[in-house]
Amino acid sequence: MKIKLNHKSIAVVIAGAAVVTAGTVGAARALSGDEDTTERPIPASALDQAEQAALDETGGGKVTGTEVDDEESKYEVEVTLENGDQVDVQLDEHFQVVGTDGDHDSGSDD
Repeated sequence: MKIKLNHKSIAVVIAGAAVVTAGTVGAARALSGDEDTTERPIPASALDQAEQAALDETGGGKVTGTEVDDEESKYEVEVTLENGDQVDVQLDEHFQVVGTDGDHDSGSDD
């Protein structure tokens, strides 16, 4: 049996394959729990206060990342210490430390 394909038939097959591929990728992301697409950095209006609070908590280091409204707190500031360890400092809306988490926990997990 011979199947004759024209341009319209090929376009329909390609479009169908694209829909299946997009659905598979979306399902894989949902199952993996990859929520990085929703991360937002701390806005400039709050950044200085958040960075200072985090550096006070860790005793120094370098701010290497920030996030607002993460699953644990209002603000999260990632600090890399001089020894290379990373500490995530969790802050409330008043820039008070509500917890820390890092390579070698240097704070509390309240």
